[in-house]
Amino acid sequence: MLERITPLVLTYNEAPNIGRTLGRLTWARDIVVVDSYSDDETVSLVSKFPQARVVRREFDSLEGQWNYALEHTGISTEWVLALDADYVLTPAFVEELGRLRPAGDVNGYRAAFKYCVYGRPLRGSAYPPVTVLYRRAHARYRQDGHAHRVVVSGRVEPLRESVLHDDRKSVARWLHSQGIYQRQELDKLEAADRSRLGWPDRVRRRGVFAPFLALFYCLFIRRGILDGKAGLFYAYQRMLAETILSTYLLDRELERSAAGRGPEAESAAAPAGAESV
Repeated sequence: MLERITPLVLTYNEAPNIGRTLGRLTWARDIVVVDSYSDDETVSLVSKFPQARVVRREFDSLEGQWNYALEHTGISTEWVLALDADYVLTPAFVEELGRLRPAGDVNGYRAAFKYCVYGRPLRGSAYPPVTVLYRRAHARYRQDGHAHRVVVSGRVEPLRESVLHDDRKSVARWLHSQGIYQRQELDKLEAADRSRLGWPDRVRRRGVFAPFLALFYCLFIRRGILDGKAGLFYAYQRMLAETILSTYLLDRELERSAAGRGPEAESAAAPAGAESV
């Protein structure tokens, strides 16, 4: 089965991660890396792996980048193993891939994740299972808020082994990315039919309680409190992400409220004797 799989990785300034990810893919005869013109050491690190090749493309969206990668990078195998640059495979996961004998109607496999903080796996996280292995001819990506998901026609089966999610980029980079990601999540939530939102997104849409619930969920429901500083770090990350989203929501509501009052109402609300500048 391993000979029928091509690993596919997207990168942009992934120097802190890409070496560990590719180091677990040495079983593959061809590894495709689609890079969005990184300006760090990402491409030079990829060049150290002889079976890896880089295709560079200007980033437009995750949906566009993944679909381009599937259609225009010369992948010849039936199966694709789609990985973010901070996904690390365990030896047990690779062994399970090699043992797979997919039935004719099985077109994909999803994997659960173990979230890591500097290599230390946490007891639990808010990271959902993801379809990572699929038949290339039966897969298409679509944007889903700041993220993306692959739509696979046919049956998708679960894998027993988990993938490690081990992102070691700086906190400053994480904060910058969250500013972008949560703005995209805001647009997604506002565009969605509220009656079709799941309860987590309904809570997020209200804005007020989501950060505190995220902290409670990660520390106590997912048992992060037992992981010490690493668990606290992850819980704070999730709380901060939800706080950024809640701030965007409140800002947009206040902006609309101000627009609804109109310039005459704002002028009337100004203190007596105030002058326009």
